[in-house]
Amino acid sequence: MKNLMISCFFILGGFIIASEKPNVIFILADDLGYNELGCYGQKKILTPHLDQLAKDGMRFTRHYSGSAVCAPSRCVLLTGKHPGHAFIRNNGEVQPEGQRPIPASEFTLAGMFKKEGYVTGAFGKWGLGGPGTEGDPTNQGFDRFFGYNCQRHAHSYYPDYLWSDRKKVPLANNPPIAGHASFPPGTDMQDPQSYNQFKGQEYAPDLINREVLSFIKANKDNPFFIYYPTIIPHLALHVPDEELKPYLKLGWNDPPFTKARGGGYTPHYTPRAAYAAMITRMDRYIGKVLKLLDELGLTQNTIVVFTSDNGASHLKQEVDYDFFESVGNLRGLKGSLYEGGVRVPLLVKWPEKIKGATVSDKMSGFEDWLVSFHELIEAKAPLSSYHDGRSLGPHLLGKPSGKRKFLYREFSGYGGQQAVWMAKWKGIRQNIIRKKKASLKIELYDLSMDESESRDLASRYPDIVSKIENIMENEHIPSSEFPMKGID
Repeated sequence: MKNLMISCFFILGGFIIASEKPNVIFILADDLGYNELGCYGQKKILTPHLDQLAKDGMRFTRHYSGSAVCAPSRCVLLTGKHPGHAFIRNNGEVQPEGQRPIPASEFTLAGMFKKEGYVTGAFGKWGLGGPGTEGDPTNQGFDRFFGYNCQRHAHSYYPDYLWSDRKKVPLANNPPIAGHASFPPGTDMQDPQSYNQFKGQEYAPDLINREVLSFIKANKDNPFFIYYPTIIPHLALHVPDEELKPYLKLGWNDPPFTKARGGGYTPHYTPRAAYAAMITRMDRYIGKVLKLLDELGLTQNTIVVFTSDNGASHLKQEVDYDFFESVGNLRGLKGSLYEGGVRVPLLVKWPEKIKGATVSDKMSGFEDWLVSFHELIEAKAPLSSYHDGRSLGPHLLGKPSGKRKFLYREFSGYGGQQAVWMAKWKGIRQNIIRKKKASLKIELYDLSMDESESRDLASRYPDIVSKIENIMENEHIPSSEFPMKGID
């Protein structure tokens, strides 16, 4: 019997039957906007496999990433602690490679699955501790790792190496294409051929997807947990030419991104087409994973989750979020605790367990996944570590589930921000690091009537503002590594 692990027994006709543990595949897009999939209303970017995933499972409309940028969002996901309690609360590079590591004392999703006898693998971008540190994925519960350890290294889709566990694997066919490369002086930026210097031979996401498929094949007879944090569609705009062709035929007015002076990532001659093509290629990778599950007879016993680590990029010359309507009518983008920065797509499929083609407006967040998976796989070992999540298990399985009292977010970047969601209400305050506590003001929005956060109702509902302020005070534990001067 595939994936057989004894989690509980029941008697049937005098025989003892062991239950099966489900496989889990958690796919995390990088900087994908709330409205950038067809199943969320996207009209220009093709995502047929993810749209089918939505038809086969449950689509959430109020799911919130762990934070507004990469590293802290992933920390919330993996540890089950919201940003007021989590160790990593902002991006922070550590030389020579990697980001600030999560401590060995942290209990992660991978550690939970390991305790239950799962084989665990991470494939893509890590960003929570450099090679050999206590935050290295192989020190955080993963049996297998392949991809980029460092976020900055992942800005290039044509690097000269990737990591395989703790071994650096050279990509000999790539003279590395820097993620922040510029044109040499005197380049004709109107000549399409000038952009060939930003194209490599070995496209790293291809290699990463291949490793995911290999891991599934190698462990088809064991319960496995796959964490697949793809680097798409994070900039730079790198994508093989064959993926561009369908979009180039559409006749979009697509002015080149030249990065003539300062800021941004590598130039691209057709940035709109490139961005759309990157997302479509990610969709194809996911389609390959789903197809392999079918071929191996694993589909029925595999939970597949797809979401994004934060909202769409705010670098408009490279990602034309107005053209694509990347966050729909939501306010804010990556780096912001307004809705567009942290409300993300969420699709969950588990055949015959989760009813297909269902849409949920249940408010949920990244901190919920640790306890949700613990419940869904019927884990034996209790969750001994502290967590802030509420299980989505009953809701996913169509059973009654209570409403959460609030959802909390803070972010020490972009001036310092806090946000609280409480039923239909949302409170947010900004510029925390730049202001004294007495001068900090909370904006209040009724999301049931105003998803765009355009009408501040704080002066009309001071009692609601007071409740939200109390939550902000109680849920923030000061961090010496990520100080918030206005409230610490």
